Amino acid sequence: MITNSSGIHRPILSRIFISADENRLRAGWRLIIQTIFMLLMLACLGIPAGLMIIIPKNSATDQMLMLLNEGISLIAITLSVFLARLVIDKRSISSLGLDISTRTIRDMIFGFLIAFISLAFLYSLEVLFGWVKFNSFAWETQSPVSVLRGTLMAIIIFILVGWNEELLSRGYHLQVIESGTNISVGLIISATIFGLLHILNPNANWISTLGIVFAGIFLGFGYVRTRNLWLPIGLHIGWNFSEGVIFGFPVSGWTGFQITNNTFTGPLLWTGGSFGPEAGLIVLPALLLGTGLIYIYTLPKFQK
Repeated sequence: MITNSSGIHRPILSRIFISADENRLRAGWRLIIQTIFMLLMLACLGIPAGLMIIIPKNSATDQMLMLLNEGISLIAITLSVFLARLVIDKRSISSLGLDISTRTIRDMIFGFLIAFISLAFLYSLEVLFGWVKFNSFAWETQSPVSVLRGTLMAIIIFILVGWNEELLSRGYHLQVIESGTNISVGLIISATIFGLLHILNPNANWISTLGIVFAGIFLGFGYVRTRNLWLPIGLHIGWNFSEGVIFGFPVSGWTGFQITNNTFTGPLLWTGGSFGPEAGLIVLPALLLGTGLIYIYTLPKFQK
């Protein structure tokens, strides 16, 4: 028997599984259950969707495959997180940081702009060092319809990616880990999980994983400063869209539609090579700039 802080004796199994402060499972078990929910849903949705492509041998484009993948992830992640939040966590869905207010659209727009400025700074550094050769704009080699279609598909995909990954990593992982420890531990562990979730991306290595961990802390800082997910979602969408579509970098190993066609050179340790800037040291000053901009943007909230 174990005695908790209120002096009530608790069986050892209760202490292992149940929180001492309230009648719900401890943080670690809640994470495990949500993950099981998510994996089961991914398996149930992913196998039939995969057969739809493989059996008819459709010539699906990379963008279509990415859209399908993110659509499946949208269902699996959203349902598993919402279900776990309501049933296992015994909390409301809005408590994840999804409450709608006058700041919602503004946070997403400013998040997008902060990410764009950070990537523009990164691109400028590579130009300064002679690591970028601009070749052409997409409309010089493609029809207007193709450019419009590619841009719209990209923004839809990156909106889904931003929602899926922020809901899971900053919405559930960070907040559940924080509830069992503290915000600093929550930031580090959730960002580490975020990095490991990208380890199977094309051209990934341990440096790219570490870079994604730093990116996870950057995105987590957006949540910490606002206590909602709208700013991190805007940051995530803006980062991927600016990185891949506007400036023509690979996005965490993936290459899709690009408005600008560039040739990237320079040392792999700095540029990240075929994985993209997150696998290079060049990402660090961009993340630092973005962190500073988040701090400035959210400063009025803390001055009230």
